[in-house]
Amino acid sequence: MEKKISEGLVEFLNRSYTAFHAVENIKERLVEEGFTPLSEGERWNITKGGRYFVTRNDTSVIAFRVPDGDYVGFNIVASHSDSPCFKIKENAEVAQAGQYICLNTEKYGGMIMSTWFDRPLSVAGRLMVKTEKGIESRLVNVDKDLLIIPNLAIHMDRTVNDGKAINPQNDMLPLFGDLSRRDKFMDVVAAAAEVEKEKIVAKDLYLYVRQPAGFVGLEEEFITGPKLDDLQCAYTSMEGFLAAEKSGSVAVLAVFDNEEVGSGTKQGALSTMMADTLKRMNRALGYDEEYYLCALTNSFMISADNAHSLHPNYSAKADPTNRPVINKGVVIKHHANQQYTTDAVSCAIFRELAESAGAQVQHFANRSDMVGGSTLGNLSNRHVSLNAVDIGLPQFAMHSCFETAGVKDTEAFAAICRKFYSSVITKTENYYTVK
Repeated sequence: MEKKISEGLVEFLNRSYTAFHAVENIKERLVEEGFTPLSEGERWNITKGGRYFVTRNDTSVIAFRVPDGDYVGFNIVASHSDSPCFKIKENAEVAQAGQYICLNTEKYGGMIMSTWFDRPLSVAGRLMVKTEKGIESRLVNVDKDLLIIPNLAIHMDRTVNDGKAINPQNDMLPLFGDLSRRDKFMDVVAAAAEVEKEKIVAKDLYLYVRQPAGFVGLEEEFITGPKLDDLQCAYTSMEGFLAAEKSGSVAVLAVFDNEEVGSGTKQGALSTMMADTLKRMNRALGYDEEYYLCALTNSFMISADNAHSLHPNYSAKADPTNRPVINKGVVIKHHANQQYTTDAVSCAIFRELAESAGAQVQHFANRSDMVGGSTLGNLSNRHVSLNAVDIGLPQFAMHSCFETAGVKDTEAFAAICRKFYSSVITKTENYYTVK
């Protein structure tokens, strides 16, 4: 089984402890491939045929490749860098039961909390460090099995298997050690970052699971690991983006933060980041606003955020006729009330791309008596209006701290992205073409 992209994904997952690290890993890859970083605080000098990227908050990145001649439109794949987890609160240390030091946490996004019990954990994120030049942003990862959230023994709660409500303030505090560890937590963080603790003026720190991603199955056909939602789509679309041939459209790779909490931040899909980037690129190339608006007509966005697979033990939770299965193809998502952007036009275009790439597709819809989630496509479309399709790679245990997806689907989506970024999509009269 071909799994070159999947092997790269596993390695990427094992280095992407937080959204900060995921975007840093993407940036490093872009630089290796000859992309030029741009600053939002400076004028952009962009040339035809050039390759560029811009970041915001160190957790969102947009990269683009400009055609050698006039561009026709924008080919965009958008995904997200964040995943549900626990953030460390300020004044983090809590004395518990007169014997232990735990860390005070709060939920980020909607996770399956029970999956965080009894696993080796650690802490990673961003520090703001005072230096002679000013306050510097630095990434940090405490690279050791530092923490654990222990379960309560069944002997003390005989009803635990009957369904138990988990209180995030009482039940989900990770154990740091006994009372001798008091006032030591930030010492550990500072040492990992190789800075003096007194120089740390602010922080964004998160728990992460230490168990590494890998492969499962008789033929290693499944990928298991943390943050598959949505780093599987982010990494796979990046691989397709970098492998694509030049076309007459601007190839755009977008990875946004904060999808798991509604995208309504300066670095989220609901922000102006996408519109700001495309408009600035258009202006720097010497085109007027009218040219930009015309180009949007010949543009297309793939909103890539993982999808639910039919579950072997909970088949009744799936729609009766739209029941995607892991390793059976990339999933096109549909929703009558447009929580997903897919319509007949975008579905047809994506199916054309998949067929050209030799990849299968499946379809997903929620049961009509269940409320599903939303994603970033329709939010981004509020500022950059264009044809868009919502897709995902089928997986189990979405929002668990350890998820499962498929090797074949990973390879298939990379092939679709490569085809997409090598194509030009146009609309003339009532016809859509993909070339």
